[in-house]
Amino acid sequence: MSFPTQAAARCCRQLVRPSTSSLRLSTSTYLSQRTPSRRWQSTEAEAPAAPVNPKISQIVDQISTLTLLETADLVSTLKTRLNIPDLPVGGFAVAGAGPAAAPAAAEEEEAAPAAQEKTLFNVKLEAIDAASKAKIIKEIKSLLGLSLVDSKKFVESAPKMLKESVPKEDAEKIIETLKGVGATVVME
Repeated sequence: MSFPTQAAARCCRQLVRPSTSSLRLSTSTYLSQRTPSRRWQSTEAEAPAAPVNPKISQIVDQISTLTLLETADLVSTLKTRLNIPDLPVGGFAVAGAGPAAAPAAAEEEEAAPAAQEKTLFNVKLEAIDAASKAKIIKEIKSLLGLSLVDSKKFVESAPKMLKESVPKEDAEKIIETLKGVGATVVME
């Protein structure tokens, strides 16, 4: 062990197992000797890397004296004056969307809400042909990955939602496959 490592180990050992002479000291004396100063307790600020603008320093001093309610009022006033949108709780924001992109996105959403085409669909099993019940059960079993018993219960409980939020191409394939074996399937 090098010297600094030995000294650190000795200090730690003294903190964990204080000697009998230090036990004679009062607890407050012992703690005051051993307690290092905390950063948040210090009143001196560390020297900044870059010179601080006196105007900014004055603003920081004023803000640090505000109460909690005054700080909340300050934040809301700054948001309204600077036109800063509220972030959802947790601070999650869309990546790549800066402050300039947010108003443009809001205008686009307001301008064309009906112009957006639906891309995800729900596939619903409406009815089955009794003659082809076995084929439909097998197809549902392979499609959903259910057991044979669960597939039979699923088919017998029609009308029932088969799949939700499926892309249009996949939904059309599922509908064609099930119509081929005798089921009535709709895409919502």
